[in-house]
Amino acid sequence: MKKMFTMLLMALLPLGAMAQNKSSRTVQAAKQEPITQVIERGLKRAASQSLLLANSMKNHPDQLPQTYEHGELKTVRYDNWVSGFFPGVLWMLYDYTNDEQYRRLAHHFTEIVEPAKKLYNTHDIGFMLYCSFGQGYNLTAKQYYLDVIYEGTQNLLCRWNEDLGVFRSWDFGKQWQYPVIIDNMMNLEILCFMSRQYDDPYYKEVAEIHAKNTLKHHFRDDFSSYHVVSYDTITGLPHAKNTAQGYSDNSAWARGQSWGLYGFTMIYRETRNPIFLEQARNIATFLMNHPRLPADKVPYWDYDAPGTENGNCLRDASAAAIMASALIELSQFDRTEMGPKWMELAEQQIRTLTSPAYLAEEGEQGGFILKHGVGNMPAKNEVDVPLTYADYYYVEALMRLKRLQSPALNGGGQGSGQASRP
Repeated sequence: MKKMFTMLLMALLPLGAMAQNKSSRTVQAAKQEPITQVIERGLKRAASQSLLLANSMKNHPDQLPQTYEHGELKTVRYDNWVSGFFPGVLWMLYDYTNDEQYRRLAHHFTEIVEPAKKLYNTHDIGFMLYCSFGQGYNLTAKQYYLDVIYEGTQNLLCRWNEDLGVFRSWDFGKQWQYPVIIDNMMNLEILCFMSRQYDDPYYKEVAEIHAKNTLKHHFRDDFSSYHVVSYDTITGLPHAKNTAQGYSDNSAWARGQSWGLYGFTMIYRETRNPIFLEQARNIATFLMNHPRLPADKVPYWDYDAPGTENGNCLRDASAAAIMASALIELSQFDRTEMGPKWMELAEQQIRTLTSPAYLAEEGEQGGFILKHGVGNMPAKNEVDVPLTYADYYYVEALMRLKRLQSPALNGGGQGSGQASRP
């Protein structure tokens, strides 16, 4: 009898343990901070930090923030590819707060970027002008902002090659004949914007052709992407597939994968071509299921870099912020069972980025918002520092989530589909 009782007790123990574990998980889930509170906490911190950064820029007239390194603010001129991001952050915070001081600051820093409309030697006109003047126009409908975008886009079109069907990214690198980088997908949005504003399909048509050729030539069988693909100007086919900022030519540079995910989600939004939605799904699946995506969902700077197998590798908050913003939008387009999974992953990333591990404390790091970005590891440039574009896509992701939580929220913003504020 005693033996039977002991056996019965042993049989029941796992059930009790299972029930206890289930109860523990339930309590843990119940204690999780509501995503609405995470969004508000992140936006409030972004707002206070950005005011601090804007005030510190008074000592740097005609400059824009880049990073904060070794206790020192680093700035750039209008012709740097990151020049439009801080003005864009301020525009989004104006949208969030409806506070005139953010509008005035946003306009001030947007004005500094204005000479970029004359540039014809960069594909980054989209980053420079659409993230600044585009955000301003979407929120104010001010004709001046649209005029600047128009002029800049005409210069961007100078980089279009009709025969190759792609925009040239860089004018340097002797090893490349006609280099195109995965980042260039991001600079197609300004073209789609122009087609809408001027009822001219040409801008969107060339953007779609570029996206199709990028889809064809930039991706490996597992849907990871090369950073740089250079085209032979005679055959029209790629002659080189390399990296400039990743660990190796065949590695998955984290920010590059996020650019691709964001870019193909965006170009689907603009064209509704199903091949782009399928590509965005494939990239998202590669990233979500990657065996070296950390548990907190903030990627290592390169998914194949040494140290990723044991966690001894630097993270890149910018890759996470871009990825999260893209996944939020993808979740709204993907009507399969994966749609909610993209949102779940994005919310995990936002929760992590809004934790003390990544979100700067009040007054920390000169007013930048996120910690632990990696700009260019091979060049040992901007390593484990805040990055202005990490802040931009983090705030954009928060605003996208906020709009989904509060559909009646007024405001514009890129890809929001909301009416602009008069």
